[in-house]
Amino acid sequence: MSQIDRRVRKSQKAIKLAMIDLMIEKKFDQITIQDIADQADVSRRTIYLHYTDKFDLLDKLIQEHIEEMRDICNSQDMNDSYVESGLLWFEYFESQYSFFSAMLASKGSSFFRTRFLAFFLQELEQGILDQKKQLLTEEDYVDIQFLGAAILGIVEWWIKHEKPHPPAFMAKRLGLLLERHLEVDVYDRPSL
Repeated sequence: MSQIDRRVRKSQKAIKLAMIDLMIEKKFDQITIQDIADQADVSRRTIYLHYTDKFDLLDKLIQEHIEEMRDICNSQDMNDSYVESGLLWFEYFESQYSFFSAMLASKGSSFFRTRFLAFFLQELEQGILDQKKQLLTEEDYVDIQFLGAAILGIVEWWIKHEKPHPPAFMAKRLGLLLERHLEVDVYDRPSL
């Protein structure tokens, strides 16, 4: 690995961390490229070498975390329980607490929440498809929406309350919720 690659990665990491730190302090709309440059101790030119603007930086930062979470999901064994899967997620949320705290607590969090929810919905849809091995019903899509919003709400609550319970506790609670709603055979579901 060359010295240039190392410097590029180091600059990008400093820029991303600066963005997260600034989002904890103030609204996204109030953050300028100069603020990011000052916080990261790089020039504005360095930022523009890597990102079109602060929106591009935020988008790439979010995409990086979504891809990391997708990798976590893809690395799981199909036989893993919902609790085991949830534990991997909550350990990741804990290890990236600054990022998730900034994204979920900031005033501009609706963009992130939409992407975060879309990630959960895709994962749930794929999981149900893998489990049923047939086309999803309208009822399945309602379940997916319900569970996706529930997962997002659980994670958001945990982050906003500064992780009041350890990841294992949260994974167990999430696992129970998913088991209750996903392990029920389609024909055993009560009609609403």
